[in-house]
Amino acid sequence: MAGTAGSSLTAELNRLASTTGKAAQGAANVYAGTTGLGLIAALNKKASGVRQPSAYKGLNAICNELAGTTGKSATDALRTI
Repeated sequence: MAGTAGSSLTAELNRLASTTGKAAQGAANVYAGTTGLGLIAALNKKASGVRQPSAYKGLNAICNELAGTTGKSATDALRTI
């Protein structure tokens, strides 16, 4: 089910993680099945469990990878999942 137009990045991460009220980092860790990672690290691990930190993609790029989209903002990409 796709997200809601106008929703925040945090709201989309909570939707994907099936959580409510978590900060973006916490929701990203739940969504990725990780704990204690930063937002970018958790999303990169979700996309590729073997990706090394030196190869991590930035926020927009990793969200587009997860969503199978290109050129969208992070929030717009996550809304398509």
